[in-house]
Amino acid sequence: MAKQRLSVVVTRRLPEAVETRLSELFDVVLRDDDTPMTRDEMVSAMKQADVLIPTLSDKIDSAMLSQAGERLKLIANYGAGVDHIDVATARQRGILVSNTPGVSADDAADMALALILSATRRVPEGLARMQSGTWDGWAPTALLGHRVHGKRLGILGMGRIGTAVARRAQACGMQIHYHNRRRLRPEIEAEYDATYWESLDQMLARMDVISVNCPHTPSTFHLLNARRLKLMKPTAVIVNTSRGEVIDENAMTRMLKAGEIAGAGLDVYEHGSEVNPDLRDMPNVVLLPHISSATVEGRIEMGEKVLINIKTFDDGHRPPDLVVPAML
Repeated sequence: MAKQRLSVVVTRRLPEAVETRLSELFDVVLRDDDTPMTRDEMVSAMKQADVLIPTLSDKIDSAMLSQAGERLKLIANYGAGVDHIDVATARQRGILVSNTPGVSADDAADMALALILSATRRVPEGLARMQSGTWDGWAPTALLGHRVHGKRLGILGMGRIGTAVARRAQACGMQIHYHNRRRLRPEIEAEYDATYWESLDQMLARMDVISVNCPHTPSTFHLLNARRLKLMKPTAVIVNTSRGEVIDENAMTRMLKAGEIAGAGLDVYEHGSEVNPDLRDMPNVVLLPHISSATVEGRIEMGEKVLINIKTFDDGHRPPDLVVPAML
């Protein structure tokens, strides 16, 4: 007798190649449009599925999990971050959670470097002049930015992505500094000539550029609060391609307006797509719509990891990218 196929529900549209492979392997319900599910739709999906494939736009809290019923056994997240899922409650209810780590490190690091260069070299202001037709030729003092060569880069979170940022910044001649929960091995520090700062406060006060590359957890929420942001040099630039909640966005906005921070390059925001309106109007701020991991190659690799996690689970084994509360 043939084994019954797992019932899998996907909450958002995924690359066609990923959806096709899911359909070949499982009894899958795909999303017709690319809008997020409502809470009621999500609860209904959890009741009918053995496996749910959510994305970072899907908030799965304890109240929703309490309505999931007995069928749901695996939440195979499409993405590395799992701060939108109550992992502890899921595990208490016997629901495993997996993710897709390591896939987008290079893509996110590319974007971090792009934002560093854009903010320090005033690229958006140059684009605005060209697009508005107000550029009237070269001038010796026009749109003067700062070179990155020789500048100090402080990386907040030297994991896979932070290390990839360091590799790129080092090639641009930047000095690498970092703050982590745990110090890196000496050979890794030597590879990037990286200086470890046990005190985040001390690092912030001395850097020319800060790159936020740590995940959002209860301990990192507003890690860069108003007090810490005030430690930064007024000539410094802050870049965030990680999670918006790590920075107190209102405090950062006030300081950018007051000239207490020179500029910012942001791909993520504290309140998701609800961006502080004042940030949109500042010429010294580069805003992107959360696209640091948005490459065709990366999205397909994420899907492949999801497939492997589900197939391994279906074969009776532990998913290779299982998330446990102790990791958070």
